[in-house]
Amino acid sequence: MNMNKEVTVAITGASGAPYALLLLKQLVSSGVKIHLLMSSAARVVFAAEENLKIPSSPEKISTFFAEYTGAKAEQIIAYGKEEWFSIVASGSSAPKTMIICPCSTGTLSSIAIGACDNLIERAADVVIKERGQLLLVPREMPFSSIHLENMLKLSNLGATIMPAAPGFYHNPKSIDDLISFVVARILDHLEIPQNIMKPWGYSNK
Repeated sequence: MNMNKEVTVAITGASGAPYALLLLKQLVSSGVKIHLLMSSAARVVFAAEENLKIPSSPEKISTFFAEYTGAKAEQIIAYGKEEWFSIVASGSSAPKTMIICPCSTGTLSSIAIGACDNLIERAADVVIKERGQLLLVPREMPFSSIHLENMLKLSNLGATIMPAAPGFYHNPKSIDDLISFVVARILDHLEIPQNIMKPWGYSNK
């Protein structure tokens, strides 16, 4: 398997565990190496939304998602929130691409002000300063002016804001179809081939 492409995937405590799960599966099937960051709140959301009990230690998180997605050995490497010596914390070694899916508005705010209080925030800060590709998938409704101002600030810094807002022009028949829409758009922006959703103008039938 060619794992030349590496991405950092962060999962926070916003609603949207199904998006994260499908994204991980698609990245794994595409042969992408994943540096995984998962907040404590995200583990609570996974239990509530997917009835999945995610372990707390990075090693067990890596094993859990490797088994869940069918990943190869060391294709998914998870890190703890204070592993400051991990490669995602340094501009000299971190992947140039990072996706936060779903992204809580608290995480959004912390990144916007450069807080760097945990590894997710630091990893995002690294991608911004290194002029890499940062994709944020916020899931909140409605957005307050604070949320919108933070999104605008990050957009002006080069981040891509991709709210978990699926379209309906592909005539979805299930919740899975709506999830696929959002994940497909993420993969398209990463220039990773996907076959879960065809672009506008092409039939999905």
